[in-house]
Amino acid sequence: MLRYKIVPVTPFEQNCSLLWCDVTRRAAVVDPGGDVDQIVAAARELGLTVEKILLTHGHIDHAGGTAVLARQLDVPIEGPEREDSFWIDALPQQSKMFGFPQVEAFTPDRWLADGDVVRVGDESLDVLHCPGHTPGHVVFFSASARLAVVGDVLFAGSIGRTDFPRGNHAMLVNSIRHKLWPLGKDVAFIPGHGPMSDFGEERESNPYVGDYA
Repeated sequence: MLRYKIVPVTPFEQNCSLLWCDVTRRAAVVDPGGDVDQIVAAARELGLTVEKILLTHGHIDHAGGTAVLARQLDVPIEGPEREDSFWIDALPQQSKMFGFPQVEAFTPDRWLADGDVVRVGDESLDVLHCPGHTPGHVVFFSASARLAVVGDVLFAGSIGRTDFPRGNHAMLVNSIRHKLWPLGKDVAFIPGHGPMSDFGEERESNPYVGDYA
């Protein structure tokens, strides 16, 4: 069974998450934006062995702690999709722009593409390329756990911003309606910020992408 724990990090209160296989206790850290010691402590407290870092996209509040954490734990980085490479290359500039401590750029060990599968212990996650917030944004979906980690694509009652370089509102709405909704109304999701929700609730009431919007 796939389990999860949300670890809010950075002044942006970004939902970094630990995903782990209950059988093997092997885990992935999704979107370590910062506060690396806090992430490591949470994994240790749960008795988990972190085997990789997964990234939804290259914004600093999601990727800022990646280089340090990967080096500290000696684990590979998987994701996002290659179109976000310019965001990752610009992490040092992003840190100045948003008043973060100096952050390192890095190159993921594996760029992800739509239809890829990533493994966490004995569990597998489907990769969905969902551009709009950023061009290389991906979502991780566990069919068995009925859980999606959606980064900044979708929020409870809202959707991601598209006013950053290479953001695209029409593309974002298309990603949500044509990639996420078909997964099923019963799918719960961890957004990049704020409380969890599920696709059924958002289809019912989200003023941007709901069925009645």
